[in-house]
Amino acid sequence: MMRSVSTLYYVHDPMCSWCYAFGQSWRTLQQDLPAGVQVVYLLGGLAPDTTEPMPASTQEMIQQAWRRIEQTVPGVRFNWNFWSHTTPLRSTYPACRAVLAAKKQRAQAEPEMIEAIQKAYYQRAMNPSLAETLQACAQEIGLDVQAFSEDSASPAIEQALQRDIQQARSLDVYSYPSLRLVHAGAVFPIAVDYLDHHAMLKEIEHIIGASTGS
Repeated sequence: MMRSVSTLYYVHDPMCSWCYAFGQSWRTLQQDLPAGVQVVYLLGGLAPDTTEPMPASTQEMIQQAWRRIEQTVPGVRFNWNFWSHTTPLRSTYPACRAVLAAKKQRAQAEPEMIEAIQKAYYQRAMNPSLAETLQACAQEIGLDVQAFSEDSASPAIEQALQRDIQQARSLDVYSYPSLRLVHAGAVFPIAVDYLDHHAMLKEIEHIIGASTGS
């Protein structure tokens, strides 16, 4: 009997600090997924375009998240110089579009760009709301920077971002990171575990096994 293909949707934002915290567990989970599980990245889009400086209350909210992550997820640290060396903007859509522009050039560049943006932001205190930071990330992962810049600003990439956001909402996702397994025509939320991928893996295997009778 032919095994049905399952899709595991990873709904994220490249400027989401909890997505950064999830990185190691997520990479390990992908390596151990059962055969036939297809991974699809979806951008949730945390914050629309703006050139206004981030309000102090929002800065404090994000800094609280950073502190909590450093206290609860071993090995994850942030470069706190970001808050004093840049003018933070509450705008993640440019980084989201950058991921899609990278993917357009080369499929494997999607996770590479996500990681490059996270390193620039969280480790090097660079501002990923700015085009120059995203262009530097594109160059670092070997993309054609001119094509990347043009694609990032194109209506097609904006439309692709809006499609991702709408699909995330259709999966009932409003916070990041989130995992949704679509299997046998049904959608299953998978509880995100930042410390150990085995619980997520067992949950996925159980859902697939239950429908196949194995």
